[in-house]
Amino acid sequence: MKPDETRPGNRILTWLALAGGLLFLFPALYSIFMSFQTVDAYYTGTLDFTLENYQLAIGQFHFARYLFNSLIVSGTVTVMGLAFATMAAFAFARFRFAGGNLLFAAVVATLMIPSHISLIPNYLSLARVGLLDTYAGLILPAISNGFAAFFLRQYIRGIPVALDEAAYMDGATPLQVLWRVIVPIARPAIFSMGLFIFISEWNSYIWPLVAVGDEDLYTLQVGLARLYKVNPGEDVVNWPLVMAASTITILPILLGFIFVERHLVRGITMGAVK
Repeated sequence: MKPDETRPGNRILTWLALAGGLLFLFPALYSIFMSFQTVDAYYTGTLDFTLENYQLAIGQFHFARYLFNSLIVSGTVTVMGLAFATMAAFAFARFRFAGGNLLFAAVVATLMIPSHISLIPNYLSLARVGLLDTYAGLILPAISNGFAAFFLRQYIRGIPVALDEAAYMDGATPLQVLWRVIVPIARPAIFSMGLFIFISEWNSYIWPLVAVGDEDLYTLQVGLARLYKVNPGEDVVNWPLVMAASTITILPILLGFIFVERHLVRGITMGAVK
């Protein structure tokens, strides 16, 4: 039964939810509005709209290149991370092998280790094989994701084993069972985890800053941090330019969320029920 939206209590909750949504959206909307202001208009409190901030960010400050780098790195990490996490989750959920529980416990234990602890070992390892200042150096340390393997393993355990057995009886191999049976059913969870991995890698700042010294390989987060050094005057930050670059930075995340929002909600709710 659907709730009666005409009841006063439900109306109040609806208006509170709307107000809360606008409250959360206000900083983003304000930054977008500010990005179209000239720096003089911003500091004098007047209105003077321009597209110059976006032209400067994309042209002079190479944010088109940074956007391309972030898309390549985040997209590759998401695809490879999901592939490895799905295969690992399938193995942990369906197969029984010596040391399997201990290995899964080790995967879960990695969730308690701060990522910055592995910063120096990763840097030294990649420096030894000559992968610093490369796309591979940005991608390889991020493709293993213990949380994704744990989350997908719990989801796959809720899928009836009888479906696997029926596929095996028809002559399917384990990889065929994974691709043709498990993946279609677990698609909401996979989409949810894909968005999580993409956002985490998109917002990564420390590792790209450490692993890359070539400006042509900077990601958006590193490029955005450098904009604070661009001053129109003494001790004055060009905030409209920074907000234009920030808008370019958050736009792919918003589009990605809109694309998988239906799968994200379904994956979370189904996982909670199970």
